[in-house]
Amino acid sequence: MLKVLVADDHPIVRQGLRLLLSATREFELVGEAASGAEAIMLAASLVPDVVILDLIMPGMDAVPAIHGLLQAAPRARILILTSFTDEDSLLAALQAGAAGCIIKDSNPDELLGAISAVARGESALHPLVARRLLQRLQHPAPPPQGPLDALTGRERAVLRCVGQGLTNQQIANELHISIRTVHTHIRSLLDKLHLEHRTQLALFAHGQQI
Repeated sequence: MLKVLVADDHPIVRQGLRLLLSATREFELVGEAASGAEAIMLAASLVPDVVILDLIMPGMDAVPAIHGLLQAAPRARILILTSFTDEDSLLAALQAGAAGCIIKDSNPDELLGAISAVARGESALHPLVARRLLQRLQHPAPPPQGPLDALTGRERAVLRCVGQGLTNQQIANELHISIRTVHTHIRSLLDKLHLEHRTQLALFAHGQQI
C-alpha cells in the first residue's frame, strides 16, 4: 500500500480524505498535519510516498513547505490540494517541486487517480488548473514599470544633463533645443517622477542608469 500524508488546516477536509483513503486497498493514511511545519516533521518520521498538501495554510506558505517536505522525505511526491486556482501560487508550488494539483471539489475518483499518478512519477493537474495555468503562460502579466519607463527619449536626455549638474542654458546648448523647451521638459519630469524641485530631480538622476 502507498503511504499518504495529508496536510490541511481544515479538520473537515482531513476527515473527508481519511474516509476516502480508508475505503481503498491501494492507499494507507499514515499521518495528518494541520500546518506545513507539522507536515515536515511527520514526513521525516513517516516517510510517505505521497503528501497531499493544502496550498494555503497558516504559518507557512506552500513553497517553503514543499522545500521542507522534499528535504525531510526526498522520495515523497507532493500533490497540491486547493479550493481556488491562484495561478501565481500554483506556478510557484509546481516550480518548487510539487508533482500535481487537484481542486477540493473534485470527485473521489479524480482525487484517487491524481494520487496514483503522482505516486507513479507522473504529473497530475486537474483540467481546470491546467487550463488556467495555460492561459497564465500564454498571457503573462506585463512586467512592472520602473520610474524611467514613462519618460520620453528627450526627457531622459534632459534628466541625464540635470544629473550632471548642467544649467538650463547648458542643457539647451547640449541638446540643441531652446531654454523654454528645457523648462517644459523639467516640469514634465517633475510631474512624472512625483518630485517637487530641481534638486530632487538631480538626486534622482544620480541614482539611475539613464
